[in-house]
Amino acid sequence: MISGHFNLDDHAAYERWRDGKLSQAPVSVTDLVVEVGDIAALTSAEHDALSQRLRCSNMAVYAERPKSGRNHKAALKALAARLGLVSLDANALADDDGITPLAVHRDGTRARYIPYTERPITWHTDGYYNPPERTVRALLLHCAGKAAEGGANRLMDNELLYIRLRDEEPDLIRVLMASDAMTIPGNDEEGLARPATVGPVFSVDSDGSLHMRYTARSRNVVWSQAAAPAAEAVRRLLDGPSPHVFEHVLEPGQGLVSNNPLHTREPFRDDPACPRLLYRARYHQRIAGT
Repeated sequence: MISGHFNLDDHAAYERWRDGKLSQAPVSVTDLVVEVGDIAALTSAEHDALSQRLRCSNMAVYAERPKSGRNHKAALKALAARLGLVSLDANALADDDGITPLAVHRDGTRARYIPYTERPITWHTDGYYNPPERTVRALLLHCAGKAAEGGANRLMDNELLYIRLRDEEPDLIRVLMASDAMTIPGNDEEGLARPATVGPVFSVDSDGSLHMRYTARSRNVVWSQAAAPAAEAVRRLLDGPSPHVFEHVLEPGQGLVSNNPLHTREPFRDDPACPRLLYRARYHQRIAGT
């Protein structure tokens, strides 16, 4: 039984939470940015500034001066540990240490998957195809090299999308919380075997936090008959104008720390002489204190 503001029958609790959430929501991407000296050794003030933004919007962007010769993966893992993240989700295309280098691959297994191409990636949350025991609740991205052109991310706090849907029609939320709302078909290609996963779009974790599991890729999802109209409403709201959708190109030394919000990646042009390179780490916990 869901209690509190995510209970569709508790209108008073929802209104209180909604009003507080909207009053603290950032108005531009610059509101998300925190200047830091070194992500591998955050000061207390830097940690507090990131945590404050995460509590308001489930995401923050850090900006440190690029450091030549640094071990980006080690720095990212140190940052994750400082944020209380310990259970790394090691997917099949990640490196042996569980962190995924996102760069363009012209051939091989990775070249068959969109994150390793210059093509756009539509709205999604990471790990939407994972089984419940491997739910991805936190996502970290660190930029080591940007594209020659393009490659921006659009970002939206899933709690703000929840508010827009619930204010429009609470039954949209109800059907998206059903246990059979969204099915991701299995995959059995080139040794990357993955069974089909069935589950809700919105769910509430035991700590009372809202989780969203979503992809807008029509080839990757089967909606239940009841949830199909709600899925159309989600897509309409994501693709329409919104003060809560931000666009940002990560610069070298910048990164996203987040509780796995909705996001996209715009197409880009890569320069092989100076390639785009981001490091991605996914965790099963939410960031501590958010």
